[in-house]
Amino acid sequence: MAYSLNAVGPSPVTTNSGLGVSAVRVFPLTPPLSTSPASPPNQRPLSLGVIFLTLYIDLIGFSIFFPLGPELLKYYVAHESKTGLFATLIGQLETLAHAAQASNTAVAALFAGALGSLYSLMQFVFSPIWGARSDRIGRRRVLLTTIAGSAGSYLLFVFSGSFVLFFVSRILGGIMGGNLSVAIAAVSDVTTRENRAKGMGIVGVAFGLGFLTGPIIGGLTAHVNLLQRWPGLATWGLHPFSVPALIAFSLCVLNLLWVAVRFRETLPVERRGVGVTLRERNPLRALFTLPNATIRRTNVVGFLLVFSFSFFETTISFFTADKLDYNAHQLTWVFVYLGITSILTQGLLVRRAVPAFGEKKVAIAGIATVALGFIGLGLAVGVARSAPLMFTALTFCAIGSGCANVALGALVSLYASPEEQGKVTGIFRSLGFLARAASPVVAGFLFFRFGGTVTFATAGALLVIPFTLGLSLPQPQK
Repeated sequence: MAYSLNAVGPSPVTTNSGLGVSAVRVFPLTPPLSTSPASPPNQRPLSLGVIFLTLYIDLIGFSIFFPLGPELLKYYVAHESKTGLFATLIGQLETLAHAAQASNTAVAALFAGALGSLYSLMQFVFSPIWGARSDRIGRRRVLLTTIAGSAGSYLLFVFSGSFVLFFVSRILGGIMGGNLSVAIAAVSDVTTRENRAKGMGIVGVAFGLGFLTGPIIGGLTAHVNLLQRWPGLATWGLHPFSVPALIAFSLCVLNLLWVAVRFRETLPVERRGVGVTLRERNPLRALFTLPNATIRRTNVVGFLLVFSFSFFETTISFFTADKLDYNAHQLTWVFVYLGITSILTQGLLVRRAVPAFGEKKVAIAGIATVALGFIGLGLAVGVARSAPLMFTALTFCAIGSGCANVALGALVSLYASPEEQGKVTGIFRSLGFLARAASPVVAGFLFFRFGGTVTFATAGALLVIPFTLGLSLPQPQK
């Protein structure tokens, strides 16, 4: 569930409102970078609204599957053999749940977490590859390739009556999902250094709206089973969740057409860099070998922030169900509140805070606010068992993560040269994906062994490290 987005954000995130694009005020176009050549005559620079809709449609298609995890597990349990890939995976998860002294209901959460970790792991590996390639051949061509690949992954999902085919579809989706860094690099191409945080704020709004709208669509269409009317479709691999998959596929096709028609190239030929080696594309290696120590430190700060925030995404549903007796409907409103607060923060608050205080101060204040929110959340739910106090703590979490993620994304972009925006942004985002891949295991173990209060206290304590590292970051020159 990724509102922080990574953003895994990811996310989150999850999960949900029926808000549409019309609910968002697309901010005025900012002038292009002063270091870039002038736009050709009679050609306007690419509007941020085009990038916004590209991200928004892409993230709806991704997050549409968030509510389907438990039901997917039930389906494959009933239809898969006892000796295949699915049986092996479930057996390993049951062993892990028992080792953590968890109840049997934990297996469903671990199953969903494992799939999310797989998707994020693929994003981690391929995000810097797509980013570096876009630095060499341009953003538009890479976006067209990856969006078409994402459409292919959803089409596989439509016919994934077999778990193996479903598994392959998620791997392909994760590989192509690394394209988010390319769209974000395009924001850097068309904004000035002074307005970089405003552009990143629009990215945050697209993330928030996508993670709100997608799960609602998925939840509303999950019960629409084509097999009930046409049982013969099962021979083609269709299953009870083919309708959400068809919607995600259709949104990807729409996004592909939108980019093909409206997305003009943002990276001039004169500013394109040379290709990078495979060793340079390794985000972990790049983390320690990038010549810019400031970018390396910012990457560590971002990684730890997403890693800690993912504790919330992994455990909040179990925590509220255990202590507040929340059902799925009540939990939905938790994420709706989080999403709306995050959208307002990234779309409005950050736009005013950064010019007044600077990216560094906004990032540090955001990290501290998230830490306070986590500690308050653990006490509100685990000790006081108070819904009003919980929503107060959630406000701190949403505002803090919105400020920190937008400001850190702007800082990384500002620290990088124009020729390496895709590469550096790709590394930063891919480390966030790695954090989302690793965090569920740690958070799940802590929650099922020690409870939610300890888990959220641990997440808050971990944020002391990125807060301290952030204090030494320089304010970028503009």
